[in-house]
Amino acid sequence: MSFALNEVEATAKRATRGAGYPWGLAEEASKATRWLCAQGLDGVSVLAAVLQGETKPVSTISQGAALSDRAAGLKQADARLGEIAEPLMILPFAAMAARQLEQTVTVACAKAKAVTDGSLVSISGEFPKNADLVVHLGGVLEAACSKVTRATPDKAAWEALNALAHRTYAPATEESRRLGAGAGLSDND
Repeated sequence: MSFALNEVEATAKRATRGAGYPWGLAEEASKATRWLCAQGLDGVSVLAAVLQGETKPVSTISQGAALSDRAAGLKQADARLGEIAEPLMILPFAAMAARQLEQTVTVACAKAKAVTDGSLVSISGEFPKNADLVVHLGGVLEAACSKVTRATPDKAAWEALNALAHRTYAPATEESRRLGAGAGLSDND
């Protein structure tokens, strides 16, 4: 199945809220997921893994948001993020920093490296599930990922996001139906 990027973004935001994140971080996570999907990467699987697996007090999403909020600091020193679960989730935030600073930004660990100019990303090596990441200015954008307009996420990851999103829905009641929610008491369409 494929989904429009705006549908991915909306589902990602609801899922992140359903996982207990505040609205601001849910918004950041949804935009990051959409950006990954637009690069031809499975951002849905990345977000699902983050939401289902994180137990650290400082989340990957929080680390990413802090990176883009403090992008100017990269001019003085590299950002050492330490061990990050699902390192690909950091790439959209590095892209935001690259756009702000109008230069490429590199995200690297021992086994992989990604370079972004804010719009495109090139990845060499394979990022492990957990990695000590360093982010620095510069880097050569080589063979960039192919951009796409629709996402084709892993089915299980999509279902996991929808299950988390379902936590944000108000339960149906007889009173809500009487007041006009849903199809009402009779569905004769």
